[in-house]
Amino acid sequence: MVDEDGGRRPDWLVVCRDDAPLVPGAVVLAGAATRTRAGLFAVLAAALALPTYLGETWDALSDVLRERLDAGPLTLLITDAGHLLADEPADQYALLLAVLGNLAANAPHPLRVVLDGAAHS
Repeated sequence: MVDEDGGRRPDWLVVCRDDAPLVPGAVVLAGAATRTRAGLFAVLAAALALPTYLGETWDALSDVLRERLDAGPLTLLITDAGHLLADEPADQYALLLAVLGNLAANAPHPLRVVLDGAAHS
């Protein structure tokens, strides 16, 4: 997939700058609640009923999302995604994309992430 700026974007990642497409079955996360890593982890834990031992490390998140993807495909729709990790250093956003990309490439079921209103690219 080629994005609006001519760059290559992985197939598992969809970035929308206007209105999010209708994504039946997607787990919707409010971007405003994901401004910090702790906020993102809390929102994911609540929305996906993740185990209480999740913790707040990228490795822990990867492990529990992989377990979730063992059960079936997952689509995450993050609204107002420009807020995603906005209060964290920029490398945290890159680490999140790396974790999700690794999962998308190696999980037993498909992972798709839709960023609606994303400021990052």
